[in-house]
Amino acid sequence: MKKAFPVYDICSLADHQHNDLLISRFAPYLQKHQNLSLPHKHTFYHVVLFTDGGGNHSIDFTSFPVKPYQIYFMAPGQVHRWNFEGPVDGYIINFSAEFFQSFLLRPDYLEALPFFTGNVDDEVINLKPDIHRQVVGLFEQLILESHQTGRMGMDLIRTLMLQLFILVARQSEQGHQTAAPTYNYTLLQSFKKLTDKNFATLRLPKDYAALLYITPNHLNALCNDMLGIPAGEVIRNRVILEAKRLLVNLDMNINEIAGKLNFADNSYFTKFFKKHTGLTPEEFRKNPIAQ
Repeated sequence: MKKAFPVYDICSLADHQHNDLLISRFAPYLQKHQNLSLPHKHTFYHVVLFTDGGGNHSIDFTSFPVKPYQIYFMAPGQVHRWNFEGPVDGYIINFSAEFFQSFLLRPDYLEALPFFTGNVDDEVINLKPDIHRQVVGLFEQLILESHQTGRMGMDLIRTLMLQLFILVARQSEQGHQTAAPTYNYTLLQSFKKLTDKNFATLRLPKDYAALLYITPNHLNALCNDMLGIPAGEVIRNRVILEAKRLLVNLDMNINEIAGKLNFADNSYFTKFFKKHTGLTPEEFRKNPIAQ
């Protein structure tokens, strides 16, 4: 029997905390959940600040060296694993998508933050020294409040988390002062959200251009200008990413994965995957994290 690829929710990782929230120091969390060093997914948002330690951390098959005062933001559904060298410590917050829904009037607030878009390149941030103390102080307050039972405790936790997110987002924005105009950025984010929802059924730039009420040429120019690749490649990259995520699940065979991604047959899927990765699906499965 092949072992199914693990997908964790907060309840499976928490003992007594809120079903929508888990806050912990990282060392005891890692000690308790040593199996998380293997590739896995979460159904929740996942924030990790490292204060000590080394090694590497892989998110959606991109590897990052672990450094002190490095913070990771992961969206639900991403595949990740870690491989630490020696003792490691820091803080961790797991929270559901619903945790802020009744608290914020803007349901898309988290998605508008620069590090919760699902884009791996934006999710790993090395904090500047001048905010180290402030960030650690917010995590310490979160640890303290997570053990309180007062009626307003959860709202205070939400407020502290928003302070943390805004503080880190401000640093990210300062590092991208030459970003494209707001309209183009918003349009690009809308395109990415549409690909996330429709990549299995809509494969052509013209399909997305129609949903965005712009021309295919406009969409291609936007992607080339802001990402350096055409719209068609953005779509293909999203299909490849999902294929990789599914291939790590040893409980699904290649035919099932091809069908889930709406390929006509296994052969077509294999040709598509090899053309864009240089590997067959079977070859990728042998050592996915190394790719």
